[in-house]
Amino acid sequence: MPVVDGARVLLVEDDLALRDVVARGLREGGLEVVTAGDGASALKALGPGPQSSFEVILLDIGLPDSDGRDVCQALRARGMEVPVLFLTARDQLHDVLAGFAAGGDDHLGKPFHISELLARVAAMVRRGRPRPAAPVTDLRLDPAEHALVGPAGRQPLTPTEYRVLAALMGAPGQAVRRRSLVSAGWPHGAIVSENTLDQYVARLRRKLATAGDPERSIATVHGVGYRFA
Repeated sequence: MPVVDGARVLLVEDDLALRDVVARGLREGGLEVVTAGDGASALKALGPGPQSSFEVILLDIGLPDSDGRDVCQALRARGMEVPVLFLTARDQLHDVLAGFAAGGDDHLGKPFHISELLARVAAMVRRGRPRPAAPVTDLRLDPAEHALVGPAGRQPLTPTEYRVLAALMGAPGQAVRRRSLVSAGWPHGAIVSENTLDQYVARLRRKLATAGDPERSIATVHGVGYRFA
């Protein structure tokens, strides 16, 4: 399950039962969730702007006091640039286009699976966060050959090895949680033991060393996961 631990999300949904279910699923995905049941409460939680403590807003279109698209336009008028994902049962093309025209960034029709919502939120959070500078290296991934290419030559990778290494290299210097690596490397719902992930990382370490850049390695972050540096 794609996650971005600690990201703060505002969930605006008037259906209490649905709001509770979605909020619980988001929290289980590692997100910090604040909820609101109408447009006025949402704007109050967001503050006067343009700065906001939220990284993503999940906004139902059919709110009891306003149209969610009008709420989005109000926060954009405040100068807020927080990404907005509309949650709506209105999935006709003109409704989708109206959401984008109102300043929305994404759209998810109801009913939806919480895993898809988490994946979309994670992508929006990643896009909004500054990326650390990548380390200087001659290593690169070849997607056509599924290989790691370095000064000392080419190391073939299995598809899973390729995806796990790409997730690590894509977050240089950062601790990547084990569950994030499992989400990157294996299909959704796959049961992957900790020992299995450790074995893959061990193989990747050997291939990194053989590829010829002794300055680059995968470090263990105890109790968390791994870090490429």
